[in-house]
Amino acid sequence: MPRNKYYDSFDYSSDESSVQDLIMPGEQILWSGKPKKNAFIINRSVVMMPFALVWFCFDGFFISTLISSGEIHKMLFFIVPFFAIHLMPVWIWLWNVLSANKKWKNTEYAVTDKRILIRGGVIGYNYQNIYYTDINSVDLHVGVIDRMLGVGDILISQNGMQATSKGTLTPAILDIENPQQIFKQIQKTVMDIQTDIHYPNDLRPDSNHGYNSHYRP
Repeated sequence: MPRNKYYDSFDYSSDESSVQDLIMPGEQILWSGKPKKNAFIINRSVVMMPFALVWFCFDGFFISTLISSGEIHKMLFFIVPFFAIHLMPVWIWLWNVLSANKKWKNTEYAVTDKRILIRGGVIGYNYQNIYYTDINSVDLHVGVIDRMLGVGDILISQNGMQATSKGTLTPAILDIENPQQIFKQIQKTVMDIQTDIHYPNDLRPDSNHGYNSHYRP
């Protein structure tokens, strides 16, 4: 399979399923990789942490007050299910922390000459296909923690959806090393592909045979 200087290979054989399995005949991988492990796990742990800790302290204050009053045993059947539900932000944060390593193992990215592939998930796999014709903009985000760990995020806006930072449901390539280089490669590919599609067929140069042409990054 053709590769260029942006292609970053890794051992696909270690997983039962990977984005490599979705590569179509003739499709060229321009870059592929995974998030940097320590950055990915730290960022998953930091998300919601301040809010979860404040929420836990708030509920903990009321629980300790009830315990000190000696009245908690009278409302036990109400208190336990109430706080089990009321502490949901804390449970969600703990789930993010405990599942971060598994999610990192399942996360994989590939940029080809036809689309961007993102694999994720915790228990099962989720695959996202982002075709260049659907992309409105590509943005680069490097936060404080990202700078310290030498990583960055590439955020993809498509079909009118605005990309945000970590935690977004819109497509994103998170916590990757050399983000500026990969960002420039994706930007160039999006511009080349979209310009070629919108370029009138009758005005194509002789070296470009329209639909049957081959993208040369």
